[in-house]
Amino acid sequence: MPFYHKLGKIPPKRHTQFRKKDGSLYYEQLFGTIGFDGMSTNSYHEYRPTMVKEIRKQYSVKPKIAKANNIQSYRFRGFQVPPENDYLESRKVILTNSDCNIILSAPKQSTTDYFYKNTDADEVIFIHKGSGKLRTHLGNLDFKYGDYLVIPRGIIYKLDFDDENNRLFIVESYSPVYTPKRYRNWFGQLLEHSPFCERDLRRPYELETNNELGDFLIKVKKQGEIFEMIYASHPFDVVGYDGYNFPYAFSIHDFEPITGRIHQPPPVHQTFETNAFVICSFVPRLYDYHPNSIPAPYNHSNIDSDEVLYYVDGDFMSRNDIDQGHISLHPAGIPHGPHPGTTEKSIGKTKTEELAVMVDTFKPLMVTEEAMKIADEEYYKSWLNPS
Repeated sequence: MPFYHKLGKIPPKRHTQFRKKDGSLYYEQLFGTIGFDGMSTNSYHEYRPTMVKEIRKQYSVKPKIAKANNIQSYRFRGFQVPPENDYLESRKVILTNSDCNIILSAPKQSTTDYFYKNTDADEVIFIHKGSGKLRTHLGNLDFKYGDYLVIPRGIIYKLDFDDENNRLFIVESYSPVYTPKRYRNWFGQLLEHSPFCERDLRRPYELETNNELGDFLIKVKKQGEIFEMIYASHPFDVVGYDGYNFPYAFSIHDFEPITGRIHQPPPVHQTFETNAFVICSFVPRLYDYHPNSIPAPYNHSNIDSDEVLYYVDGDFMSRNDIDQGHISLHPAGIPHGPHPGTTEKSIGKTKTEELAVMVDTFKPLMVTEEAMKIADEEYYKSWLNPS
């Protein structure tokens, strides 16, 4: 999404001399996407950002597929994913296709021994439990419960957690993540009817500038593998930058719900989009106010997309036996809808306190071995009888 940000010291013109106090040059880097046609940032470094000393290891982190062609509805108990000390090792791909990975993570420790760079995908990290600071080579952002952290591909980052109780819901996207186009004008500004605006988007506020040489480990993800690379200079040596390509944060609590007299379809909850899937936010809101309205969603057929709903908090009127951290998967090709008894139960209700993140993909999702460890394989029968 195009909005401009500037942090630190930069010269008046791009690609011109920018000198340190000792007369030597800062090193300019164009950090961009889609060749030279996408959003980009110009950053200025104490040292060359190209100084690789060693490539130590290369290993695969590709998910192992349990069900490649799936038509079964599932519930996954996300909080059963065990916490792990290391951030990268804690990331478990639950669902995947050629466009995205849907990941659960319960890291206990901050990333202190290495830096991480995902060159495959943009990342959207939803903070379900925990707080701390996202530290990047383009500045830092504080985070807490309910925040989305949007990290464009190629950003070098660390996560500093305040304690060991952390739960993350992560979506990796192989195409750029934007705000919904129907909420933007032709200049890229968010329109008046958008459920959020630029004021709600938190940009990096703190720039760490390290002037250090040594051995600095960056774990780089490329084509589903991790490369452990040793750089000769500290990755956070930027003295300033400006442009449109940088991480930002948005709180789900700042999403303003769109409501109506009758039940509104899921697109009103849309928060982010790519050319292959959308991410939606279900937040506390007033229910429909037609005198004969049915607040529960109607049955609908997923013919063109798989629907993934990650339950964050509150009471979900359309589902039975749903708890925090549960994930429902309703695959393309078959209808789904409210559980037995929930339609009638919803009539007369005036509001909901539910909080959830939804991902709708346009290609079918494959179910991984990690997902099957936490799967409720009887969930697809839950529409047969009231429970």
